[in-house]
Amino acid sequence: MCGYSFMEHERQNERLKSRLASAAGMPKDVVLGAAVVTLLGDSEVCIENYRGILEYTECLIRVQAKGKQIRLHGKHLQIEYYTNDEMKITGTICSLEFCK
Repeated sequence: MCGYSFMEHERQNERLKSRLASAAGMPKDVVLGAAVVTLLGDSEVCIENYRGILEYTECLIRVQAKGKQIRLHGKHLQIEYYTNDEMKITGTICSLEFCK
């Protein structure tokens, strides 16, 4: 019961932040610290606001974002570049998933 209460509180907090961002006209990714994932076809992904690279192979790249992992499965995956807050991944992307 305690875990549920904490999780529900966190969800309500995120909803409140989202509403405040909308009301103030501010981008949600800035207020919430959420990752921004831009997919260009099946060959390119840009990820902004990530926290770190967890795993990097030719067929799997796992990236930590705020409260979630972003997993890219594919072929010939490579990180073209990365900075403190943005990265570009190329290759043949078969799937992209968000995991807790």
